Amino acid sequence: MSAVVPARYEGRRALITGAGSGIGQATVLRILAEGGTVVAADVSEAGLADTVGKSGGHDRLTTVVVDVADEASVTAGVAAARKALGGIDVLVNAAGILRSSRTETTSLADFELVIRVNLVGTFLMIRESLPALIESDDAAVVNFSSTSAMFAHPYMAAYAASKGGIQSMTHALAAEYAKQGIRFTAVQPSSISSGMTDGSGESGQSRGPGLPEDADFGLFAKLLPALGQGFAGPETVAGVVAMLASSDGAFITGTEVRVDGGTHF
Repeated sequence: MSAVVPARYEGRRALITGAGSGIGQATVLRILAEGGTVVAADVSEAGLADTVGKSGGHDRLTTVVVDVADEASVTAGVAAARKALGGIDVLVNAAGILRSSRTETTSLADFELVIRVNLVGTFLMIRESLPALIESDDAAVVNFSSTSAMFAHPYMAAYAASKGGIQSMTHALAAEYAKQGIRFTAVQPSSISSGMTDGSGESGQSRGPGLPEDADFGLFAKLLPALGQGFAGPETVAGVVAMLASSDGAFITGTEVRVDGGTHF
């Protein structure tokens, strides 16, 4: 028997980045299924086409190509999304990249790229969306942190730094915009199968190379799901995102929700 999907997003307008693959794509499909109207944003046109195809060419879905690391692209993309939607009630910042390497061999360019896409990209999307979010009667922003922001993930120093920054920024924004009624939360995925974790994502903002060839896998002994069912699919996180940005999450702000199958008890 298939699960009944609630209709929590009827009349709500969502802008979702990283929407061409992985968790971002799963979130687009989930919010559409719940009755929402969505603008899917990604740097990859091919990824966006795949999302449209998986949605069945949904009439409540529009796409826009956005490079979240580029200020001009974000400004234009958010403006286009706001016009298409007639406003923005929900912003989901799922775009991100992962670069894994030994820190002593990590180039400054790679470190800065991860920070630029993940942390600066999230900031730019929020800044440009805030005027529309302030106009909404029920605005919510869901950012993507990671368990690496709080727990040791070897070979991922740049990624951990970017996600820690997103988590701290989420708390600060929740306080700053509480009186305007905008809720800010973050999810901390781990042990999730996606384009980022398996390196199969098409988008430069939804994937990352695997671990170094000489990686010490003994360092990952504590990074396995306790539930014993292996990695979960991206739809697992999409369901949590949909809850946080819906009326069911109306009393949740300034915090993060870990989605990791008990990997980090």
